Amino acid sequence: MNDPERAMLLSVHPRFATAILAGSKTVEVRRQRVAAAPGTTVLLYATAPTMALVGMARIASVHVASPKEVWSAHRTQTGITRREYDAYMSGAAQASGLTLADPVSFNEPVTLRALRTKGTFHPPQSYRYMKGDDLRQVAEAGPVVVRALRGALGDLVPT
Repeated sequence: MNDPERAMLLSVHPRFATAILAGSKTVEVRRQRVAAAPGTTVLLYATAPTMALVGMARIASVHVASPKEVWSAHRTQTGITRREYDAYMSGAAQASGLTLADPVSFNEPVTLRALRTKGTFHPPQSYRYMKGDDLRQVAEAGPVVVRALRGALGDLVPT
């Protein structure tokens, strides 16, 4: 069951953020088990050189299996080559394929600098979950985020 007061903050390279938001990359792969329920809101943080929240999506499903099984099931949806996948998964015993749906691009990306003006904000290496105060802090950093999050999370986010 989805926790309506929780969102995932997902760090991705700018090229992958662009592909997710364009709908050409629908599966994001991770080296560890991801235990996020379908329906979870995902905030996309594009890493350097962009360094900004650029949009959001929703987790439609999570496939946890061996790296080989995740590749076999989702290779055409990952937006990466087999060589890139193998290099990323080297040494991993498990992999997660997060199927993302309903991508929304923010008209104005919310920069790391803006996020930090509202408190301490540290983009995760991979991902982290955000609740209550963390989500309010992010929403206060940019009006575009407030509108998007209110649509996804309702009254949790201030107007």
